[in-house]
Amino acid sequence: MEEAQSWAPLVGFVLLPHAGSMWGARITKKELPTWYESLEKPSWHPPNWTFAPIWGSLYSSMGYGSYLVWRELGGFNDKSMVPLGLYAGQLALNWSWTPIFFGNHKIGWGLVTLLLTTGAATATTTVWYHVNKTAAYLMYPYLAWLTFASVLNYRLWKGNRDKKHP
Repeated sequence: MEEAQSWAPLVGFVLLPHAGSMWGARITKKELPTWYESLEKPSWHPPNWTFAPIWGSLYSSMGYGSYLVWRELGGFNDKSMVPLGLYAGQLALNWSWTPIFFGNHKIGWGLVTLLLTTGAATATTTVWYHVNKTAAYLMYPYLAWLTFASVLNYRLWKGNRDKKHP
């Protein structure tokens, strides 16, 4: 029983980022074959099927990183407030992108949200680096993907801002 309890925080931290994405996945699934398909996309746009495994990997990685920080700082306390608070803030921004972009069809506001998410994730990574370098390194692929996603979002906004969409 004690062994299961020692795994519980790890599992919880790894699964937490996926929680908000489940809600977003329902919005995306509804809008993908209709609104999103009607958008003009660049030739370098990844196939739609790649997004779920990429995000799944990134969410698991950042969740594990948050666990490492939590463990290193001895749980939830004054020392962990900033590192985990920044993490929670960037995660909330991340989760808000889908309803803004897909749910409300606000491509420009989606870009603003992605840029804010990238800034918050960069701040999180920087703070984590001083707590647990491995946790910070686990954020690097996420930062790279956020950069790519921002460029893609910009291109979608630029190519579709004058069009009326359902």
